[in-house]
Amino acid sequence: MKNFLSFFAAALMTVSLSAADKNAFSDKMTEEAIKEVCQAVSNWQIDNFGNVKHNLLGWHNGALYIGMYNWAEYGQDAKAAEFLMAIGDKHKWGLASRSYHADDICVGQMYIEMYKKHKKNKMIQPLKERAFYVASHPSDAPLSKNDKVGKDTRWSWCDALFMAPPVYAGLYTLTGEQVYKDYLMSEYKACTDSLYDHAESLYYRDCKRIGLQEPNGAKQFWGRGNGWVFGGIPLILNNLPDDDPDREYFLEIYKEMAEAVLKTQDKDGHWHASLLDPDSYPAPENSCSAFFCYGLAWGINNGILDGAKYKKALKKGWSGLVQSVNPNGKLGYVQPVGAAPKKVSMDSTEVYGVGAFLMAGVEIMKMIEK
Repeated sequence: MKNFLSFFAAALMTVSLSAADKNAFSDKMTEEAIKEVCQAVSNWQIDNFGNVKHNLLGWHNGALYIGMYNWAEYGQDAKAAEFLMAIGDKHKWGLASRSYHADDICVGQMYIEMYKKHKKNKMIQPLKERAFYVASHPSDAPLSKNDKVGKDTRWSWCDALFMAPPVYAGLYTLTGEQVYKDYLMSEYKACTDSLYDHAESLYYRDCKRIGLQEPNGAKQFWGRGNGWVFGGIPLILNNLPDDDPDREYFLEIYKEMAEAVLKTQDKDGHWHASLLDPDSYPAPENSCSAFFCYGLAWGINNGILDGAKYKKALKKGWSGLVQSVNPNGKLGYVQPVGAAPKKVSMDSTEVYGVGAFLMAGVEIMKMIEK
């Protein structure tokens, strides 16, 4: 019965994808095709941003903004650039309220890039003040999601490795102040030591998930949680000097994870909400898929991954993402906010999925140029 239900769900997913693809976009890896779909996805999100209920300075939108910034720059999209400038100006380049929480500094990724472009100190002054205080007064609470203080003041969940580290790496490179780098390395290593499974080269979402099993008996490795980490490492390395001695630490994790990403992609190019039990979550999950595509394209572009080995997976992954874009530009099959695998549908979308999609599209366009 279980096998029949899995087969039935997979069949429904295939029908849904085919219907969505009928009037949608080309999945060819050409600059023209990728620009067309990225433009549509960006426009749809901006036009529908009034329906987003998340804090405009929260992590959800922070992930959108960095993807939107990449697209605005590379796609020369004035609408996206104006959208981001309006967000920053409206909120006076401020941050969400929780000083130590990694989620509440994620928006700083976009601020740093805007500062590099426009050279206006107001764009990063509040960010520097927040980050410097935290880095110079690190929390000594236990690193655990079970601790009432440490769960928020430490990087106690794998998502945090996307949210905060690129900000501290960027501030270190901009200012030359070692305190940012020391905090980055200390917290990243502590989180990794607590959550990284060396046997599977994947991260548990948090300590409460260690030991959990999926219906097929596999360990529970959340797709988006690992997408956060895999997509976050390139952002860190993009913000560190080329000769920085700590780059190798991140590259070692990245290369190990790349192998796991390759192994967990299905035959149609998708990744799923649970990486080791896709049959229990048969629909694609496009926030993790987009982050994985971004990470793979970045590795190929930077000569870290073997293009002959990984380009096929990237091409299939991008095709799967494009098939999930509605004709109006709405990206589907994005798991809602959560901390563990959940089932999704073509109607499910979220701002962080859009950010990841735009990051992937831009990085693939860079690959095509090369």
